[in-house]
Amino acid sequence: MIEATSNILFELAPTGTLRAGLNMANKLLNSGQTSAGEPDGVAPDMAHAIAEMLGIDVKLIQFSSPGELADQAGNNIWDIGFIGAEPSRAKTIDFTDAYVEIEATYLVPEGSTFTTVDEVDSTSTRIAVSGRSAYDLYLSRNLQTAELVRAQGVAGAVELFNTGEYDALAALRPALIAELKAGNIPNARLLDGRFTAVQQAIGVPKGRLAAAAYLAQFVNDAKSSGLVAGLIDKHGVKGQLSVA
Repeated sequence: MIEATSNILFELAPTGTLRAGLNMANKLLNSGQTSAGEPDGVAPDMAHAIAEMLGIDVKLIQFSSPGELADQAGNNIWDIGFIGAEPSRAKTIDFTDAYVEIEATYLVPEGSTFTTVDEVDSTSTRIAVSGRSAYDLYLSRNLQTAELVRAQGVAGAVELFNTGEYDALAALRPALIAELKAGNIPNARLLDGRFTAVQQAIGVPKGRLAAAAYLAQFVNDAKSSGLVAGLIDKHGVKGQLSVA
């Protein structure tokens, strides 16, 4: 690792405590709670590992959505943020390489004629999606003809889809599988393949160059050393998260 100089420490923890922003809507990265009621999972453990290397305390800052977390970049609320790396977010956040990735795909009504993800981008197709999620941002850039209809979170998108007025539901594959298993979406099926894989990274507010370089090295080391793979196993999300 790069030595944590005083400049790095100041950029990463100007208050003396590492404030780590967590997207609590991502239940794969924030999959449980500790006995003290704190968030637990791959992302919190990564935050603790960074703080331990710096020799400082960590404070976990919880956000209900990735958009809410991204909105606070530069407002002195968080120092590092665990969030999907997206070009639109890179205007205010400097990202590391991804440490994990998660497939995103579509759920369609049982009687749908769609058989591949590419077919969904067609005229008159309406897609329910969790607004400002990483996959919403991806689809917003890449869809040619289909219409996105945004809701608050995955639960809101599921509610929209269940009205029967939508041709597809876009979400992370593990979330869609969980909704199907829970019986929350009747008479629907998953499409094979993916339209993207969301790249989960660590970000810092734009302009903290020393902090960004330090975290970039940390992520590379965390992947090559097996730390990320070990955390995936520890928290029981193997097969849902993949080391990027």
